[in-house]
Amino acid sequence: MKEIYFDHSATTRTDERVVKKMLPYFTEIYGNANSQHKYGRDAMEAVDEARDKIANLLGAKPSEIYFTSGGTEADNWTLRGVCEALKGKGKHVIITKIEHAAMLSTAKELEKDGFEFTYLSVDSEGFIDLDELEKSIRKDTILISCMYANNEIGTIEPIAEVAKIAKKHGIICHTDAVQAVGATRINLKELGVDMMSISAHKFNGPKGIGALYIKTGVPVARLISGGHQERTRRGGTTNVPSVVGFAEALSLTYETLEEDVKRVASLRDRFVDRVLKEIPYVRLNGPKDFSKRLPCNADFSFEYIEGESILFSLDLAGIAVSSGSACSSGSLEPSHVLLAIGVPVETAHGSIRFSFGKENTVEEIDYAVEKLKEITTRLRKMSPLFKLDGEVKEV
Repeated sequence: MKEIYFDHSATTRTDERVVKKMLPYFTEIYGNANSQHKYGRDAMEAVDEARDKIANLLGAKPSEIYFTSGGTEADNWTLRGVCEALKGKGKHVIITKIEHAAMLSTAKELEKDGFEFTYLSVDSEGFIDLDELEKSIRKDTILISCMYANNEIGTIEPIAEVAKIAKKHGIICHTDAVQAVGATRINLKELGVDMMSISAHKFNGPKGIGALYIKTGVPVARLISGGHQERTRRGGTTNVPSVVGFAEALSLTYETLEEDVKRVASLRDRFVDRVLKEIPYVRLNGPKDFSKRLPCNADFSFEYIEGESILFSLDLAGIAVSSGSACSSGSLEPSHVLLAIGVPVETAHGSIRFSFGKENTVEEIDYAVEKLKEITTRLRKMSPLFKLDGEVKEV
């Protein structure tokens, strides 16, 4: 049986060159980076080199890169850190309705502490309205956060414009760029945001390591007390092997970024074209202008079928996909992203996200389309809502 991985938005295979770079820091240069002896100094030298490399690639200062356990922690730190630091100035925050669960769940918890959140709506393709954003700003607004690219439907938001609006009003601007880093070349000096979340495992790096970019001078409260790591803002023993792997993965990604993006997008385009032409009653979710969509992303709603049934059937055929965000795929609730763009609840339940990577091939694309045609035909024959002539009947 074939084994095909179409879930690169959930995570990616760690590049063998990254693993090779990491290995010495498990068994040879294994000191605690905060120890004063040679073992510790050697480890800290590797951390400093990695921080310098990441900062240079992203257009930041090394002192502005703070290592975290990943994107979820970086998002939590952003909301909690800014709210704690600026609660005397204001308690109003603006985010979007389609943010990652790391943002939305944290926002709900902060609301219990007296903070107020405005949740920006999006249009049918997932884009925010910049006019609505500006009108939502209040005198007590302390933070605006908008994800760079959506993890489910691939929408790339106008982050540079969001940052300009925030700057005009003297408000901190954050973007969750977990899906974007590795899919587009980001230069923080040009982007204009004050804070940005990153996670290495989205671009062939190790899991459990990420970063929060905090522009010099931005007030953010300490995340973890009890250590002097990350300039006293995030205590805990530095994960040296993963930090080294993070830097190597980003460096390798940027070496061939444009070439890889072009190739992945061509695979995605072939897949989308065939699915829309050859499978009836299918909705493509997200931007129709693919230049405003993540190159790896294709999210479909298959009418009259449950997405979980499609997922498991594809899995039996050797094809790995997602029924939405991997962080919330265990939930029986329909995707909050799809509901926000106006997809009916019953249609949202039949959604599958395909996300492609540079290791995928044309042959895998075509095999998956053929299997998907077989699966959707079989499941619709079993569906009480569907007849072969396409008419809907009452259950």
